[in-house]
Amino acid sequence: MPRLTLSPPATPKDLEIADPLIRQFLNHLAVDRDASVYTQRNYRQALREFYRWYETENAGAPVWGALGRDDFRSFLRYLGRQQLSRAAISLRFSALRTFCKYLVRHGLIAESPVKNLALPKRSRRLPQYLTKEQMLALLAAPAALLARQGVKAGPGRRFSAVASARDTAVLETIYSCGLRISELCGLRAEDVDWKEQLLRVRGKGKKERLVPIGAPALRAIQEYWNQLRTVPTGARPVFLAETKKVAPVRPLQLTRRLKNYLAQAGLDPGLTPHKLRHSYATHLLDAGADLRSVQELLGHAHLVTTQVYTHVTTERLKRAYDAAHPRA
Repeated sequence: MPRLTLSPPATPKDLEIADPLIRQFLNHLAVDRDASVYTQRNYRQALREFYRWYETENAGAPVWGALGRDDFRSFLRYLGRQQLSRAAISLRFSALRTFCKYLVRHGLIAESPVKNLALPKRSRRLPQYLTKEQMLALLAAPAALLARQGVKAGPGRRFSAVASARDTAVLETIYSCGLRISELCGLRAEDVDWKEQLLRVRGKGKKERLVPIGAPALRAIQEYWNQLRTVPTGARPVFLAETKKVAPVRPLQLTRRLKNYLAQAGLDPGLTPHKLRHSYATHLLDAGADLRSVQELLGHAHLVTTQVYTHVTTERLKRAYDAAHPRA
């Protein structure tokens, strides 16, 4: 591994360009670690914020090798005064922690000054999910909106048969397989095993997993491809952004269109595609699926991440008990 040289960065107008170490780190995230666009964006913003805070407080840009634990404690207090949520603070220090590990690996600092730094404990909120009835209403929403000709899907765009078929297939696939939105947008035609009814999914950290895909989702994909009048093969995306292009559908595009379908189904338009993943996990556990299996299906690295869904099902059982038992 080539050794980097430590040199004080110039006062930046644009952080990514002016600071060579941050620029190299962000390039490492994108190229070597193949981090998602969301991770790259969040880490870039977090490092930019720390850089500007330090520069303001100390009248000079940070020299990374000279920073100590007290510098990051001061930054933590600063974030607290901004009344940021615990999750937001945790996200910023996740970026700083990963960056410092990168500097350690390249021999620029002896040890990470943020290692084991105590942060405010994050409050664990129960995941929000849709009931089975609400999911059925949402899955039917694209076809219902298509029937209501004249409803806009976005600035200057109207619903079409192809877009409606695609969005129905998207919703069916997310709910059938519990996918993250980035995983869905990254699906290739070669990832669909029609015979075995399996889907190869590329998750976080380049990890691949196989998940079952239900017959309704497969039928929806087939109907969408029929509307396209073409059958994607090989590395072509399963879901296209446009009918005459080969670019995959984008997360932001799907998130915006989802708002229309939520409104059509009488649901909160502020819900995100990730809530469909929450619904998938909750419904599996409600039906008796074991926690380890759900962990593998979701692609969670740690069981504790999946365990939050058991709290959802436990709360539902408690409500049912309180409502039905005469001695509750």
